[in-house]
Amino acid sequence: MKWFWFALAAIVIILDQYSKFLASTELAYLRPVEITSWFNLMLAHNEGAAFSFLSDAGGWQRWFFTAIAAIVSVVIAVWLFRLPAQQTWLACSLALILGGAIGNLIDRAMLGYVVDFISVHYGGRYFPAFNIADSGICVGAAMLIIDSFRHSDEATA
Repeated sequence: MKWFWFALAAIVIILDQYSKFLASTELAYLRPVEITSWFNLMLAHNEGAAFSFLSDAGGWQRWFFTAIAAIVSVVIAVWLFRLPAQQTWLACSLALILGGAIGNLIDRAMLGYVVDFISVHYGGRYFPAFNIADSGICVGAAMLIIDSFRHSDEATA
């Protein structure tokens, strides 16, 4: 069963990398393509961390964030491998986070930036552009938080 979770992480990586390839080849840089009134496709390059944090730091951040992503990915992979089989919710959350972390790690190591292309907005306010890897990380993190609440309820009972 453990290999199923690594396969899920691999699916996230493949979907992420393929969608980034399509965005990079089909979209013009920073030119939005309107899909709906609140959703655009727009190619952007993020040299920083989440929400472009440290994107203008001069280049050192590429290797810093690459190292952090690599270390976190190894820790999550070991955690996932050692996880008891009955903890499926936690395993799913870790697999999504792992797939997203590796998806963005690949970009950062190979390109020096992360390819973003999903743009959500409302009333002239734009959420920072993101990608499939970011979505995997966010959904996995939300599941991890929910799992921590579920287990804190069990511990008090």
